[in-house]
Amino acid sequence: MSYPQPLTPDEELANAKRKLSIPRIVVICGSTRFMTEMAEADLRETEAGKIVVKPARDMKSPHELWSAPVEAEALRTRLNDLHRAKIRLADEVLIVGDYIGDSTRAEIAYARSLGKPVRFTHPEADPDA
Repeated sequence: MSYPQPLTPDEELANAKRKLSIPRIVVICGSTRFMTEMAEADLRETEAGKIVVKPARDMKSPHELWSAPVEAEALRTRLNDLHRAKIRLADEVLIVGDYIGDSTRAEIAYARSLGKPVRFTHPEADPDA
């Protein structure tokens, strides 16, 4: 007699989203120099009926939360971990902008390693194209 295989965490999450009628979730990635373009992409993806998650803020702009170097580095680490969690949660990834730096390249590789579809606002920027 064979027994059903337990679901993977990804399968459990997909089932839960389906049972709850959760719309597709897209995570926006890219250089924070494109925050204006990310806001536009957020609007367009939301209008298309998707839940959108994206970087909250450009840490290159001054703010009291990251004004001290030690706190800034700790926050940067937490935000990077949080962004990876957003990628795991998402059904797809949208890369915004025509520049792909090391961080964005790592996000693309991570998303693809998880089998997430990756789209580009500028397809010619795809490092694997």
